[in-house]
Amino acid sequence: MHEPTTAHIGLGSNLGDRQRHIDAALGLLGDSADIELVRVSAIIETEPLGDPEHPPYLNGVAQIETTLTAEQLHKKMGEIEIKLGRVRPDKWSPRTIDLDLLLFGDQIIESNALTVPHPQMHLRTFVLGGLCEFNGGLLHPVTGVSMKELLSRLKKEMSAAEKSKAKNLVRDWMKKHGDRAHR
Repeated sequence: MHEPTTAHIGLGSNLGDRQRHIDAALGLLGDSADIELVRVSAIIETEPLGDPEHPPYLNGVAQIETTLTAEQLHKKMGEIEIKLGRVRPDKWSPRTIDLDLLLFGDQIIESNALTVPHPQMHLRTFVLGGLCEFNGGLLHPVTGVSMKELLSRLKKEMSAAEKSKAKNLVRDWMKKHGDRAHR
């Protein structure tokens, strides 16, 4: 039996009754004798990352305490996904449930089956926002930067990207329509 480790799991669903799928996954996690569900962040709706034609997601983050190893927890999460109807035709396909191991204590794990911390967690506002609900001072094990700072940086980058996109749209429209815009 291992000492309990605090772990964080990303939650997502964009098929069917999304909230019911997330609730079911949380129930199955909490039903395990080796896992204690500590708390869950706000569940928010987000746009899909892969294909904009896919339905929007509900996303959140769960904090757990577990005596499982990271590998055992990852396997258990996969079993829960299968039990809840998850299929994997491709990386960005819609899914009933998506469980991602974001953090496992302060461990850094790189294997064929598992990478922790999650390699894209710093690019997802719902992940960083959820982690900040629990502890904004929590440090990313690889970068040593707090979740609050990572979230702030990501929001600035997104804001700059949106401004750039808006400027490009105006520029493109002006190229197409020229002076007719002022008539």
